[in-house]
Amino acid sequence: MLAALLGLDVFGLGGVVVYLKDIGLLITWVLAWILAVNGSTRQLPREEQQGTIFSLLAKPVSRLELVIGKWLGVWTVTAFATFCFYAVLTLAVIIQKGRFDPVAAAQGYLLHCMALSVVTAAGLLFSARLHQDAASVLTYVFTAAFYAVVPQLSAMAKTAAGWHGVCSSILYYMLPHLDVFDMRRRIVHDWGPVGRGVFLSVTGYGICLTIALLALAWLAYRKKRFTRADLI
Repeated sequence: MLAALLGLDVFGLGGVVVYLKDIGLLITWVLAWILAVNGSTRQLPREEQQGTIFSLLAKPVSRLELVIGKWLGVWTVTAFATFCFYAVLTLAVIIQKGRFDPVAAAQGYLLHCMALSVVTAAGLLFSARLHQDAASVLTYVFTAAFYAVVPQLSAMAKTAAGWHGVCSSILYYMLPHLDVFDMRRRIVHDWGPVGRGVFLSVTGYGICLTIALLALAWLAYRKKRFTRADLI
């Protein structure tokens, strides 16, 4: 895709770096999202389907350790793949004689990793009680809603009257926000990095969301009962 973008001729201006950054970062976010969802929702169901869950739980491994270990493995692999995506995009931008603000790009990557942390935790939560296909669909739907729909509730709360506005406002502050981790616009238009306080606040928000989702995943999985006959 980036090779095609390198030969893009936008309004006769040649390969414009801004378009390359914008589309390249969008592709990176979409591919990383797919990796995070597919990787996280297959971990527990695959262990159960293959029967290896009994070997894992027969060892001195608690279900909390199992959930955290699965999350950490998927998140680490996805974060590394995302780093590779950023590296390839950076190389393509350099070829077009453009540049990224190094501090803003580093912040954007780290916050992107925090978003992936939340997505993988959500995938494990749904897969703790559902099979892989259903867990994948719900994770895609909910994470997409947290990114695109929840931010619109603020505008709805301002325009709606009565209890509709109140409910929209309550949902806006209660539901998770994945859009706060997205620094693509700042990176593309070279607006520079965000302040340290904002960056740390958003990072802390991502850590809290991840912990909450992992705790729910553990609660959903700790009492789950299954036998070998159920998994055949």
